[in-house]
Amino acid sequence: MTSQETTTAAEMEETIARISSHKGVEGVMIMNREGAIIQSTLDEAKAKTHSAALSELTAKASHVVGLLDQNDELTFLRIRSKQREIMVSPDKGFILVVLQNPNISEE
Repeated sequence: MTSQETTTAAEMEETIARISSHKGVEGVMIMNREGAIIQSTLDEAKAKTHSAALSELTAKASHVVGLLDQNDELTFLRIRSKQREIMVSPDKGFILVVLQNPNISEE
């Protein structure tokens, strides 16, 4: 591993730990644009299911944003249901996904 890769891995672990500490967070996942899981707090089966679906949805949402305005790009995608909230933050090479229960109140 190069120092750049080590720093990136350390930064990812720190980011996951920081986000996971928030009340209501059920899982955090970092994947590449193709849906390959880089790091995840979810169990393997759930991580694979979420990564496949969310990488595809992110690609489609990015495409729609580009169709509507060629000078724009997708920066954040939020999906909320009665039981769960999924937040997707795409970057150049990675996609950060946070799953949380929106029904847990901050105290």
